[in-house]
Amino acid sequence: MAEAASSEKSGKVVIKNIGLLLSGDIDNPILSADTIVVLDGLIVAVGKEKDCDLEGARQTIDARRTCVAPGLIDSHVHPVFGDWTPRQNQLGWIESTMNGGVTTMISAGEVHLPGRPKDIVGLKALAITAQRAFDNFRPGGVKVIAGAPVIEKGMVEQDFKDMADAGVKLLGEVGLGSVKAGEEAQQMVAWARKYGIQSTIHTGGPSIPGSGLIDKDVILEADADVIGHINGGHTALPWKHVCELCEKSSRAIEIVHNGNEKIAIEAARAAIELKCPHRVILGTDGPAGSGVQPLGMLRLIALISSFAGIPAEVVFGFATGNTARIRNLNCGLIEVGRAADFVFMDKAQHTAGKDLLESVQLGDIPGIGMVMIDGLVRCGRSRNTPPATEIPMVL
Repeated sequence: MAEAASSEKSGKVVIKNIGLLLSGDIDNPILSADTIVVLDGLIVAVGKEKDCDLEGARQTIDARRTCVAPGLIDSHVHPVFGDWTPRQNQLGWIESTMNGGVTTMISAGEVHLPGRPKDIVGLKALAITAQRAFDNFRPGGVKVIAGAPVIEKGMVEQDFKDMADAGVKLLGEVGLGSVKAGEEAQQMVAWARKYGIQSTIHTGGPSIPGSGLIDKDVILEADADVIGHINGGHTALPWKHVCELCEKSSRAIEIVHNGNEKIAIEAARAAIELKCPHRVILGTDGPAGSGVQPLGMLRLIALISSFAGIPAEVVFGFATGNTARIRNLNCGLIEVGRAADFVFMDKAQHTAGKDLLESVQLGDIPGIGMVMIDGLVRCGRSRNTPPATEIPMVL
């Protein structure tokens, strides 16, 4: 259900009997703990049950030896308003994605809005409106960080200051508008960075009318904070160019579900070989021409783990802690002070894997038994994943 951002507090919540606790931190992906204590939406303790204060809990959840991980962060989506996408003429896509374990989404531009304004006054107004709207309204409880303007020719430094002063923190994909030259993009990216606005650049061939090819030279010159869908959205650059981006840029490497799968696997491998796995973040780039995939993040995690040979717990970190740190979010990691956004998972029934991590490394997606956002249960057994072998219980 879509709902307004609520002032409801979780109170004290105790999650115990955790079988596997994924931290979201790729340097220490598995925690030796079986209990989490939450107070008013924030984690206040992580450890062994005997060492945690369990008294006075408003709610206690028995994880039943299943896996608890940070809620997944989709680093690349294209929302419009509310829980509707005109791209697919579909309602409820965000809430459905929450059933796939996603608790936070980051807009790469509200580009699918019918009649999207491209004049400077209009694009600024749209960005501010989208930021305000999703700050006030959480479909399915999902935190949608929106208001990502598509930059156009003629913008000046004051425009970026105006947007930042109004609360805009993102730029839509550079290259989706009329700004496509590296030097021009570099200036606007620098203005955005000066005022605390993070930028993402389109990578690869055109995706929507008005967009165009953004090649490696433009990307390197523009120096945006995030190399958006490095595996193409949908059409990827030649592998040697993608490899050059990984080697010559120090910016975030974003891999998406709605892109070239071969390049996705190769880019993940390259990050490991170049010893820069902390740069890898994951997204779906949905809604897109190929559709809306509620399980897109889980499918991408399984794809990368199984084909690139990267441990599943590390790939989950690409989709949580890496993204949280690069995007400056107070979620994505299981540690005191972070938002209590969790996904409870177990191996899918009848998978060939002996446990959740092995099943993902074999290419199977897990079953989700519960999703929590800010310490509040947002769904029980997922309606979209295969059934989990075990599911948590609210006591």
